[in-house]
Amino acid sequence: MAQVCDEIYAHGVCQRENCPFSHDVYSCDTCRAVFKTTRGYETHLASPLHRQKVWKAEKRAAGINVPVTCTVCSVDISSAELYEQHAHGRRHARKLQEQGLETDPGPEEVDVPRNQTRCDVCATNIETRFFEQHLKSRRHTSSIQFNSLRGALDDSERDKNGVEVTPDTIDFGFVNEPGNINATFSKKIAVQNTNVTGIQIVRARLSSQLTSRADTSGFVLKRTMLPVAIQRNQQIAFTVTFRPEGTNGRYEDRIEFVFEDSRLNKRFAITRSLVATVGVKEDYELLRASRPYVRPKRNEQLEEPITEFTPGVPPPAIADFKWAVRLPLYDAPKALKKLLEECEVTNLPPSKVAARIRAAFIPTQLIADTYSRHFAYMLWIEEERARRDLSQYDMSDATMEPQGSFYKLEIAGLAEKRPSLIVTDRIFVKNFGSAAKHWFEGHVHKVEMNSVLLRFHSTFHSYKGQRYHVRFDLNRLVYRRMHQGLTTAFTEARVLFPAAGHIQNLRPPSATATGGLRLTDRKIEQNPPQLEAVAAILTRPEGSVPFVVFGPPGTGKTVTIVEAIRQLVQTKPTTRILACAPSNSAADLIAERLSDLGKLKVFRLNAHSRGTDNVPRPVLALSRVTKDGGFDRFVVPPTEDLMKFRVVVCTCLSASLPYGVGVPRGHFSHIFIDEAGQATEPEVMISVKTMADPKTNVVLSGDSKQLGPIVRSPIARDLGLSQSYLDRLMANPIYDETEGRGLTISKLIKNWRSHPAILKFPNDEFYGGDLVACGDPTVTECLARWGHLVKKNFPVIFHGIKGKDEREASSPSFFNIPEASEVKKYIDKLLEDRKLPLKPEQIGVISPYHAQVQKIRKLLKKKEIKVGSVEEYQGQEKRVIIISTVRSSMENVKFDLRHTLGFVANPRRFNVAVTRAQALLIVIGDPTVLSLDPLWRSFINYVSINGGCTGKRIDWDPHEEVDRNGRYDVLRRTEALTALDELVARTKEEILEQTEDLGGHEADTLEGNVEQPWREDE
Repeated sequence: MAQVCDEIYAHGVCQRENCPFSHDVYSCDTCRAVFKTTRGYETHLASPLHRQKVWKAEKRAAGINVPVTCTVCSVDISSAELYEQHAHGRRHARKLQEQGLETDPGPEEVDVPRNQTRCDVCATNIETRFFEQHLKSRRHTSSIQFNSLRGALDDSERDKNGVEVTPDTIDFGFVNEPGNINATFSKKIAVQNTNVTGIQIVRARLSSQLTSRADTSGFVLKRTMLPVAIQRNQQIAFTVTFRPEGTNGRYEDRIEFVFEDSRLNKRFAITRSLVATVGVKEDYELLRASRPYVRPKRNEQLEEPITEFTPGVPPPAIADFKWAVRLPLYDAPKALKKLLEECEVTNLPPSKVAARIRAAFIPTQLIADTYSRHFAYMLWIEEERARRDLSQYDMSDATMEPQGSFYKLEIAGLAEKRPSLIVTDRIFVKNFGSAAKHWFEGHVHKVEMNSVLLRFHSTFHSYKGQRYHVRFDLNRLVYRRMHQGLTTAFTEARVLFPAAGHIQNLRPPSATATGGLRLTDRKIEQNPPQLEAVAAILTRPEGSVPFVVFGPPGTGKTVTIVEAIRQLVQTKPTTRILACAPSNSAADLIAERLSDLGKLKVFRLNAHSRGTDNVPRPVLALSRVTKDGGFDRFVVPPTEDLMKFRVVVCTCLSASLPYGVGVPRGHFSHIFIDEAGQATEPEVMISVKTMADPKTNVVLSGDSKQLGPIVRSPIARDLGLSQSYLDRLMANPIYDETEGRGLTISKLIKNWRSHPAILKFPNDEFYGGDLVACGDPTVTECLARWGHLVKKNFPVIFHGIKGKDEREASSPSFFNIPEASEVKKYIDKLLEDRKLPLKPEQIGVISPYHAQVQKIRKLLKKKEIKVGSVEEYQGQEKRVIIISTVRSSMENVKFDLRHTLGFVANPRRFNVAVTRAQALLIVIGDPTVLSLDPLWRSFINYVSINGGCTGKRIDWDPHEEVDRNGRYDVLRRTEALTALDELVARTKEEILEQTEDLGGHEADTLEGNVEQPWREDE
């Protein structure tokens, strides 16, 4: 076949005379795309994207409306024609003003797959065959009722019967944080009668007067003698005052006017909303959204499969490395891919997709013979979800800067691993706006703070200012390594499925064995559980069941396993140890604490792809580094050299390297997995199933009550991938903390980190009150009498504040300016107090939302204060921890509860967050939202009863017992809707409530996963 002319392929026209290349291309007019080959064209015609475009074109040709979404108001509209009517409404105008939009961005067309029908009422797609059934469902009925409520509320704000109330919204704007808490602000409200007949004002009051919020509203409507008549063209003024009462945040209320037309003897109502914001104006100005949030539109050029590309140039040393064991591709089965595609088209919820996959592919029993297949399908599903999540970082208008033989590509968010890229990753580029299907593959040679250096094929050329479409390619290496581990022949039941029969001959360590230890860390001698754990590991016979060091927060589990490794090295000359952890930072910590054993005994095995920057110096000394293409690279030593070390430390994923270079099974007498609860079971099994033999002992340390594995797919979570190997063992009766003590498990109970008041709630909640506060009083008590504590000697503060959930640009992550400002205020108070021996690096800030993390960092400027997610703080501690919970909008609460994002409804993340503080814990959040979750309600009750609450007051009785199975979200939503119902009833409208969750599974998953950290590939 003749080579196709690049000009005709890219631009549809060639101006060269006697062009030697073929001008035969295949064109899809529907998608405005061209193809060089028949195969590429046929693949495109079969794609879901093309089929959907054809379906839309057919609907338009038939005169069928295509629904659109108003991105300003976040509502669906049945057609583009009706959007014009919506855009001229008061609500739309108000939303434009609130979001700072000078022009209307216009509607966004809604995607409706071919075999589905759009329900405008429920704002979701339904399979056409089930549509009639859907119209009769409770879900649809609830949506109708809810839309009626929203419509009635909008109607209550409209002027009517010739009466005009101005302004439309009584917005006090930004009230700068007052030095005098008694400062009062006033606004006038004008009521005018333009009717030909007289109108009487019967009543005027605030909605809060009828609720428990009356004393916290902040607004007061000055009394006017009512009823009062208003003649034609007469105007009467009302005054509303606002007093902040010393609490920052957002204040809201509503005025209800009731009128009567005396001639018709008919009453009607008009309402107006009241809004005020209190805080530090400079903070709000600095952090306000750069531009309004609009859900990113799909870029069709970035969704077509890449079938044609010119290969790039991989890093030479990595490309040339010879492996003893080949790593297969482990591609997903076609049947699974087909089922996932069908489920996506039909928009099935994850739980139903999981049920179909469980029935079609997952073995009914998890036993040795089905073990590999059981987890393999979960990994393929997780991989597909990760690929989709990575695609949201694709760029459609990027530039690259030549640097020698490399091209530098700037990537916003790279420092926060958004996206997560490593050396050897592939990135595809093509000219911006080009309809061509041909791409250039670039290999990542170096990852910098906010950019990567790529190498392309020699035929790739660029010029300054050239713009590109950029697509990130998911690195499959981590999934292939897990598949490889699963498929090995190791199926020892005493490791995979330990049972009572496996421990019949085991005995706890004797007093003689325990007392005879000569420990390097002498503190362990004074800690019986730690001493017991070290002795148990040391005295276990070969081929025992896995041993668990269960270490709640601050109890020293890493110290314990490091001491056990030392004892094994010092007392048993034949011992060879593979020590793993899920993250590089955790593996570095183990290596650093063992570094004094010397580089002849300890080796830190790093992946080729890991950068050498920011690696601790003692760890670098235990590693091997070489020059490769001008960059420092970690290298794997020859097999015979690697086998000489007594201890090899690596990540769980890099544990495949010894197997890959030919280290024989059984070489390591012990395999240690630290922080085992954070790794998926296939991740842990890389080391176990590739290196263990019938004699190998496995030791796990971790806490099943803290952060679990990162699993992005809700389907894979439903199937069980989020349950770690540690979790599965801890559910086994032989790992009972009492019955298995010293045989299978040791539970550490002495907490060396936190003040007793900080420790008490998580101790009672998660650990049965077993933990004992043993921290150094000079540390844990250093802030117990700080002048800004709500109650002396109780260093826990819950600062209630009502803010506003905001998003900006195309990022779905939330931020909350009032909370960020409050964080800064507390930090300033701490650092300005000269009585405190506190340094900036001793303060930490935690927030579950990436956007909030970024805003707080911006606000703190160059202060040496770590601001990060809960995941970034696992295993760490600070004198002071400040938590910003962010969510403060009832309308988005269901999103959190459904996806267990942030802190709401996520006990493990909650546990980690509140157990990082040594001397002072400050939590900033909206109690109304947080109290929807029983765990958070219990925590706020604990702080309130002990006198640690300040700011916005809670509106429930903290002494009332919390129902742990209670649906406080449903109760609160019902109360809120009832209040609106009553408001509407008072304005002569009838309404019911919405109680059902509405669809949108794929969009919700994408937006939910934006807060999920990426797995640390290496």
